[in-house]
Amino acid sequence: MLRILLINDTPRKVGRLRTALVEAGFEVIDESGLIIDLPARVETVRPDVILIDTESPGRDVMEQVVLVSRDQPRPIVMFTDEHDPDVMRQAIKSGVSAYIVEGIQAQRLQPILDVAMARFESDQALRAQLQARDQQLAERKRIELAKGMLMKMKACNEEEAYTLMRRQAMSRQQKLIQVAEQIIAMSELLG
Repeated sequence: MLRILLINDTPRKVGRLRTALVEAGFEVIDESGLIIDLPARVETVRPDVILIDTESPGRDVMEQVVLVSRDQPRPIVMFTDEHDPDVMRQAIKSGVSAYIVEGIQAQRLQPILDVAMARFESDQALRAQLQARDQQLAERKRIELAKGMLMKMKACNEEEAYTLMRRQAMSRQQKLIQVAEQIIAMSELLG
């Protein structure tokens, strides 16, 4: 059963969404009005999904969503009356997994949450791939820097420097990036 944190940023009572969630078989673990520190609330209650009910998501709401998405990523579903495509794009960009305009019906909640979870998982996988590629590129740059330093120190060509680094890595059972970092550190130490 999904554990849901329910946030209400409307003058309406949050009860209509809570009732629909309970009817659909979900567990609402916490509910409140929009709080100043949503990331702290998420840290405290550790929900599986965050639902936000808002007439029109303002800057404060979006900032809170960005903070949660960055530090404690969770699927976030926003129920709103706002039809503006720019506001919808901003919400999605901020970290909202599903942006639902008008209408909260118990029978629609399960498919909405399923889509939000699937989209969230897909986004997280893409972020992980991007992060891995960024890491690989950063390591490649450091290896190239170390290779250039080794070429100067040993007066050798690029292929010879790379071979020396690979031999060092294999003999010490280290990754090439570790050897590169050692070469860079030694070069900086020696000036």
